[in-house]
Amino acid sequence: MTHPVLVRLATSRAVLRVAPHVLPRWDLFVHRLTGGRLLPSRIALDTIVLSTTGHRSGAPRSTPLAAHRAADGTWLVVGSNFGRSHHPAWSTNLLLRPHATVTAEGRSWQVTARLLTAREKERQRDRVLLAVPFYDVYAARSGRDIRVFCLTPVTAAPAGRPARA
Repeated sequence: MTHPVLVRLATSRAVLRVAPHVLPRWDLFVHRLTGGRLLPSRIALDTIVLSTTGHRSGAPRSTPLAAHRAADGTWLVVGSNFGRSHHPAWSTNLLLRPHATVTAEGRSWQVTARLLTAREKERQRDRVLLAVPFYDVYAARSGRDIRVFCLTPVTAAPAGRPARA
């Protein structure tokens, strides 16, 4: 369970003004510097780096995301975009090109993304809240239907840390 102080901080207006510009860049910088072994955001939330293909440019795009890994090896990622009114670019990339790469704790594997339906999101609510504990605050602030994707490994999940239920 995420500490209430973290939830309060992560949903404050001041943090939401700065975090979307600073946190992803900082995470990617440290991730590259450590060869994919560290992500500063993992201190607070389970975090992965999702690599997609830009839907317009065709260029590779890497984005650190809060995620929840299930016992079956699938990841759930939430396109909350810090509660902003527009969908994050990575979610549009996945809609148009659902093949991507997930990197976590220095290991990578290929995944296929599938957008969850409203009914599936409701059934997966516990996992959504494990990925992004402040989902409800972000959803209310954004005023949009937040996209949630299930990432299913195409290649075998890397050995190492056991998946969480």
